[in-house]
Amino acid sequence: MSSTLGQLFRISTWGESHGVGVGVNIDGCPPMLEISQEDIQKELDRRRPGQSDIVTPRKEGDVCEILSGVFEGKTLGSPIGILVRNKDQRPSSYDEMKDKYRPSHADYTYDAKYGIRAWHGGGRASARETIGRVAAAAVAKKVIDSLCPGIETIAYVKSIKDLEANVDPDTITFDQVESNIVRTGDPAMVDPMINLIKEVRSEGNSVGGVVECVIRNVPAGLGAPVFDKLEADLAKAMMSLPATKGFEIGSGFGGTLLTGREHNDHFFMEGDKVRTKTNRSGGVQGGISNGENIIFRVAFKPTATIMTEQPTVSTSHEDTELKGRGRHDACVLPRAVPMVEAMANLILVDHLLRQRAQCGL
Repeated sequence: MSSTLGQLFRISTWGESHGVGVGVNIDGCPPMLEISQEDIQKELDRRRPGQSDIVTPRKEGDVCEILSGVFEGKTLGSPIGILVRNKDQRPSSYDEMKDKYRPSHADYTYDAKYGIRAWHGGGRASARETIGRVAAAAVAKKVIDSLCPGIETIAYVKSIKDLEANVDPDTITFDQVESNIVRTGDPAMVDPMINLIKEVRSEGNSVGGVVECVIRNVPAGLGAPVFDKLEADLAKAMMSLPATKGFEIGSGFGGTLLTGREHNDHFFMEGDKVRTKTNRSGGVQGGISNGENIIFRVAFKPTATIMTEQPTVSTSHEDTELKGRGRHDACVLPRAVPMVEAMANLILVDHLLRQRAQCGL
């Protein structure tokens, strides 16, 4: 089971959702960077459960412990270990899932592949695994700031079901996104989105949507022309997140409705800098960043666990029914925002380090 990401900035996450804890090992972090428990905690607080009345009520403080790799507030260059202990486990809520497969979950496929699974809470398939990613990304941001100050990654909820926010990715700010519990950048959509989530939750149902992300001030030249295209690595990273079902960058699928004349981004000079008049490429051309804002979108399905009876199959391969138990998000989008940012920063830091190693920054 591979749980590792990256070439030079390499992370390995570990732990199950209802085990002792979850965490991450980080290898390849440069030395002498200032990092504290508070730097990591403020990112974890954005993805933790129980933070508002539209997310899962599981009460986890998600307090991180730095186990290694940091001394007197600075990285040592050696592996960094970070642990978050699980406090509010209720494995009894999953007793029925021991013998029945939850529809659209990883229960059946884990059994089919491994012949064993951590059935209480979903184990490695749980979104609690992303704690390690978010913690590692807090360290990655420190590296990014040291290598290329000014890079800014901001994600936000673009749509929930058929409610779509009107957001300008070139001007949206972090504070605007964090000013509301649904984490959208459109004030007009805050209440409608919140009300929709509450409505579907009251019905024992769930809803999905799209998170959009912009990375600003990225230098031209990051990425590679073939297998390690920047957008390919971003796509893999985003699609590795729980509940994701789609990725598009720039014009995405909408670009198929245009002709080449309409779609091409024309170059022009702005002082001594090469710019493009439009940004349908989404900041990446030929797998390499072109210096424009990188803009992409990630589709998240409706949460698989719903609180109504559904047809399913038992582990003994008999038809049966199952109703969701436990505490779950009716919509993962608000908590997915920091996860998308985290994965973007993990890909970005790895490509920055690779660029420095091969070509210099």
